[in-house]
Amino acid sequence: MSRFLMIDIGAGTMDILVYDTRTDLHYKAVVKSPVRYLAEKAAAITGNLLVVGCEMGGGPVTRVLMERAREAEVVMSLSASATLNHDVQKVKSWGIKVVEDEQADQLRHGKDFTLFTLNDIEAGRIEQIVKSFGVPYAFEAVAICAQDHGVPVPGVSHLDFRHNMFTACLNEKPYPHTLLYQSDQVPGRMNRLKSIVGTGAQLPADEVYVMDSGMAAILGASLDDRCRNKKRFLVLDIATSHTVGAAMAGDELAGFFEYHTQDISLERLENLLRDLADGKLSHEQILAEGGHGAFLRQAVGFNAVETIVATGPKRKMLVDSQLPIEFGAPWGDNMMTGTVGLLEALRRHKGLEHITYL
Repeated sequence: MSRFLMIDIGAGTMDILVYDTRTDLHYKAVVKSPVRYLAEKAAAITGNLLVVGCEMGGGPVTRVLMERAREAEVVMSLSASATLNHDVQKVKSWGIKVVEDEQADQLRHGKDFTLFTLNDIEAGRIEQIVKSFGVPYAFEAVAICAQDHGVPVPGVSHLDFRHNMFTACLNEKPYPHTLLYQSDQVPGRMNRLKSIVGTGAQLPADEVYVMDSGMAAILGASLDDRCRNKKRFLVLDIATSHTVGAAMAGDELAGFFEYHTQDISLERLENLLRDLADGKLSHEQILAEGGHGAFLRQAVGFNAVETIVATGPKRKMLVDSQLPIEFGAPWGDNMMTGTVGLLEALRRHKGLEHITYL
């Protein structure tokens, strides 16, 4: 069998790509993100909630549960509460009761609560979407990306922890695809990715892989045809929640920065791209101004940059840019940036034949 399933779990959308190496055909869909989908389901339920499951993306789900706790009883299993915050005491301060997973299992049998399950991968929903493509629902491998801040050791911020993990990998092998993990290789403190591996095991695939969504987007954007055969170029993915920009020296990652999309202006973004290419960014500087962080291996030189390619659902903020930015679409679809990155990372990991993403 030579079918692969890629799932990019974002804050706004979930992007799905199925690729068959035998026929060289691919099928795709862009649907509502799990966190928005589940937040709407939770908001439609009245009364007390018993929330179980595992860590997933928070945001809208967190807001719904906090609001519900002000008017009804909300009980969460310890595993599910990590979705809201890794600090259990903070979750409790919002009026939410947190219990051990075993106790939550016992409460399932009562009539006082409506059961609600949190996870990024709802197997039934994925099955429904993929079967609508008219293809067999069975795969050699599934690759899933999401953003995971990790669970830092005491005294280290989650942003520094994530940065240090990336740095350790990329200094040794400066390629985004090296941050693709097989199910049994996920770093122990990458809690969300480990949760995705657990729920991803419900999918009909021989192997499960996970990857950070920022790294998948960088790799996917670099595969746009406008980047082909370029020695020095910049890629930018402006997603619903996070923005990543990267400097590439051929296949190698020269550096990158990461921000919350809502916190970045066009002017700041343009300056970040220039400074990234010229080697003037530092992780500490980006953190100090409210960003997620930065990584720099080498300066490619802004004047030497051959192209700047932008992808992502929020890239319209670049319409009035003074920089010569081109709007990319790997495999002909701006919304498939992350899934194409996943597929390419999987292809390289497995040593499969080259794929041209035109």
